[in-house]
Amino acid sequence: MFLSKYIYFAVLVSLSIPLLYRRVEFFTGTIWQAIASQPVLQGDNIMPSRMPTYFLGIGGPNSMENPHHPAYTQLTAVGREITTKVKPKAVVVFSAHWQSGPSKVQINVAEQTDLIYDFYGFPSHYYEYKYPNKGSPELADKVIGKLAGAGIEVERVQRGLDHGVWTGFIVAFDPEKNPLNVPIVQVSLFSSEDPDQHYRLGQALDNLRDEGVLIVGAGMAVHNLRDFRATRGTGQTMPLPLLTPPSYAYSFDEALKDAATSAPEERQAKMSALLRRSDARQAHPSLEHILPIYIAAGAAGEGVGEQLWTLPEGSLSWAQYRFGEVATA
Repeated sequence: MFLSKYIYFAVLVSLSIPLLYRRVEFFTGTIWQAIASQPVLQGDNIMPSRMPTYFLGIGGPNSMENPHHPAYTQLTAVGREITTKVKPKAVVVFSAHWQSGPSKVQINVAEQTDLIYDFYGFPSHYYEYKYPNKGSPELADKVIGKLAGAGIEVERVQRGLDHGVWTGFIVAFDPEKNPLNVPIVQVSLFSSEDPDQHYRLGQALDNLRDEGVLIVGAGMAVHNLRDFRATRGTGQTMPLPLLTPPSYAYSFDEALKDAATSAPEERQAKMSALLRRSDARQAHPSLEHILPIYIAAGAAGEGVGEQLWTLPEGSLSWAQYRFGEVATA
């Protein structure tokens, strides 16, 4: 009798242990999920668990030698925000000056490359500028995996940073005053002018933000060089005094703000409709300078867009955008 009771007790315990284990596993798993969803502590600051994304208005090479221009000051301020508050572990950047195929993008997989001086007619010293930077083959592989998982074809190349990146980064992240000191991996645009295709490109990289990777689009909110050159022919100077903007520079700049800062669930549709406006082709005779903001917005997920600053000037606009939150002290 005693033996049978002992056997019954042993069987009951053996059946209870897996149930108890599962309850403990569920409980601890719930705790870890809750912890993972909380902001990350860094020093005395509470840091959001996800990186924001940025669209930076980056002008031509001459803009990096004009510290008195308002756009220079604003780009410096955004750069300092990124290095002191956002504190990324790496940067993935898309520039207006690198396009690949209609359904394929390219990515720089090299760790060390030279700068690309892809501009013409400037004084010789412009071609002697240096901007210290390094790539990351490991991050490039991770980007390739994310894009491939979204059905996007990617070609590996070894290529330096083009001037659509480094002439702006040298202002935002001055190597002596505000160094970035993290790997930079550049990815091309598609050669198409499809805004939704570029938005989806950004969406494919959304999760990289959870790993401390900052995604940046570099271009211009309004960019009509044809009208800019025509204005220069009238004798007006650039960048000081500031050129009087045509009406489309104001109207498109404002429409871009409305679309980019709309509710995240409405943003893609509104930004797509933006390029069907009657002033869109005046603001952008070709779309390569506006498409990087679609990537930044797509990568932002549920992050809300905010126009940090803008300045329509002649047939250009120097707007800066951030999607998502930045830590406050």
